Amino acid sequence: MAETAVSVFERLCPAPPDWRVPWPEIEAMFSWVRRLEGVGQDAVHHAEGDVLTHTRMACEALAGLPEWRARPADERVRLFTTVLMHDIAKPDCTRIDDDGRITAPGHSRRGDLMVRRVLWEMGAPTAWREHVAALVRHHQVPFWALERPDLQPIAFRVSLLARNDDLVTLAKADVLGRICGDLDEVLENIELYREYCAEQDCLDAPRRFPSDHARFWYFRKPGRDPDYAAYDDTRLTVTVLSGLPGVGKDHWIAAHRPDLPVVSLDRLRAEMGVPPGGDQRPVAAAAYERARELLRARESFVWNATNVSRQLREQCTGLVADYHGRVEIVALEAPPPVLHARNRARPSPVPEAVIHRLVGRWEHPDPTEGHRVDWITTG
Repeated sequence: MAETAVSVFERLCPAPPDWRVPWPEIEAMFSWVRRLEGVGQDAVHHAEGDVLTHTRMACEALAGLPEWRARPADERVRLFTTVLMHDIAKPDCTRIDDDGRITAPGHSRRGDLMVRRVLWEMGAPTAWREHVAALVRHHQVPFWALERPDLQPIAFRVSLLARNDDLVTLAKADVLGRICGDLDEVLENIELYREYCAEQDCLDAPRRFPSDHARFWYFRKPGRDPDYAAYDDTRLTVTVLSGLPGVGKDHWIAAHRPDLPVVSLDRLRAEMGVPPGGDQRPVAAAAYERARELLRARESFVWNATNVSRQLREQCTGLVADYHGRVEIVALEAPPPVLHARNRARPSPVPEAVIHRLVGRWEHPDPTEGHRVDWITTG
């Protein structure tokens, strides 16, 4: 019987009584681990050597942490997976600057995207995958947290997608898995971040808001009081779909929103004769014009597009918010074999190269983006 994604990591996760990290087995199992070998790091903060060495040391450091060992087994596995994957994108982001210093700018954000792709291809459950991806994306936050003016919304976002106590444990393992001179200072910063999250009521549970409308506008307006019970002045509801080609967006609309107008990029592409790999700007412009017409008429509708990146969704949700609309995001996905089979069966299949490019940009919608966000797996 084939192993599930979670059971693979469960088998490799250190366990009592010896809490051993089976590193040779881990290297043999994952090509993305082997890619870390020989990738250089800044000698000041990473005197231990390449990224592979650091990742192994971080996993061993995690296995030795009493707070990690005290967690339930399923939480230990999820955290171990996160530590194993936290620098997955460094091979693609590592640079040598003009002063000869090795840096890896953007590796946290790119790591989020890579973790999502790898775990999706392995068949990991959506919530489990997104928990790991969110921690990877934010894994450097506790190091410099108190220097950030935008710390509160970041901490709140982490709490809605994962857990800040997980982020603290990940950060401790990351720091203890290296050789550097400022170890005590960084560990103190991590502890201060833990205390900050406890004070903000978002350490081991999602931050609560007075309403979904209050949460939506908190993340749209910097400096807003998270406890302010914003008056709900919405006049209509827009269902914004998000998902790769082949996840079943049209089928979902037919089953769940059959009576609503639909702003469909696929339909506009067909009407305008624009191929999926062609210039999409005229198609997007036509879609936004149609959406504005419906918003001005205060008519609820469905926005049907791939919307795989947060930036693309923001163009939709921001427009809806400007017209006092309620934003409900439906994030659809399907296992890779199902998705590719459906795409091949379409009258006009999307080129595989386009799907591959979209997967590389795929940011799953999260609760900070809408009044309601549903994650649905089809097939």
